[in-house]
Amino acid sequence: MNHTSPTSGGESPTPLSPRPLHARSGTGPRVLTTRQLREHGIGAAEAAERCRPGGPWQQVLPGVHLLHPGPPTSEERLHAVLLYAASRPPSVPAQGGTAPDAEPMITGLAALALHRFSSAPPLLSLDRVEVLVPRTRRLRTTGFAQVVRARVMPRPQQITGVPVAPVPRALADAVSGLSDACTVGRLLTEAVRGGHCEAAAVVREFSQARLLNLPYVVDAVHALLAEGRALAEGRLYELVREYGLPDPLWNVDLRLPGGPHLGGVDAYWPEQAVAVEIDARVPRQEDDALQAQYVRKREHLERLGITVVHITPRKLRDAAEEQAAVVRTALMAADDHEPGPYVVVLPR
Repeated sequence: MNHTSPTSGGESPTPLSPRPLHARSGTGPRVLTTRQLREHGIGAAEAAERCRPGGPWQQVLPGVHLLHPGPPTSEERLHAVLLYAASRPPSVPAQGGTAPDAEPMITGLAALALHRFSSAPPLLSLDRVEVLVPRTRRLRTTGFAQVVRARVMPRPQQITGVPVAPVPRALADAVSGLSDACTVGRLLTEAVRGGHCEAAAVVREFSQARLLNLPYVVDAVHALLAEGRALAEGRLYELVREYGLPDPLWNVDLRLPGGPHLGGVDAYWPEQAVAVEIDARVPRQEDDALQAQYVRKREHLERLGITVVHITPRKLRDAAEEQAAVVRTALMAADDHEPGPYVVVLPR
């Protein structure tokens, strides 16, 4: 019997005009859903027959079939999870947040492996592959597919044709299932040191995921922020050298003579009264008081005639030339102004 024939005996042709399976490319993952098999002329009963023990196929997830008898490759597992997540119907239309038909994407440790984290385990060693879906999806964790729900779906990144959660979200989903402080620390350190993302983005995602009340996560985050600031300071040193800016006083506290403490800055040019401050703050609702204090400090310095240039770690990494031009402009503009205030400069 030819399983891919559109007719059987005297029956009329099926309306789907099935395409023979042998016409599929043999290079990609050999994974199809029940619906896709129907499009090839393979009904549910026939698919079940082929997936019987010892048969040529296997059902690896509900409604998802692997078209060979051996274990799935890591690529086939990823595609199977995505097909499973995409094939489930939404429960109700979303009210706010993300539309229920938003594209599912790989997240957690599997996503970090795809982002080439050396501290993430290999894909084939993972018992489960996490898949991120809108919270309104009617979907359950089963087999090696672990469902993670999101109120707002991030924009996926395409890695070798696979939609993958961005690193901060993937980290949050991975860490929520980990309890080993050393593993958490390694993942977070690699995220920042490897240039995958900024520390502030990770902390923001962890705050939204309510992970910052776990002691081992808090310790790792403190180390992460220190790592991020050290990298940003190194990039600022590099910026000054590479773009030929005059040498500033590094890492100093400013005070008025006999007066109050004005605050610390990362670089200060006393002749021009120009300061650079790396803005590595993490926006969080509970930091309103800290934000107000930060604004007061900046306004106080500027009222005294000190120009404050704020640079984020991300801009230092991605737009160094542009930031060097901003600092150079501030230094040149200072020559047209009245001399800056006399302040006491102390190392911090």
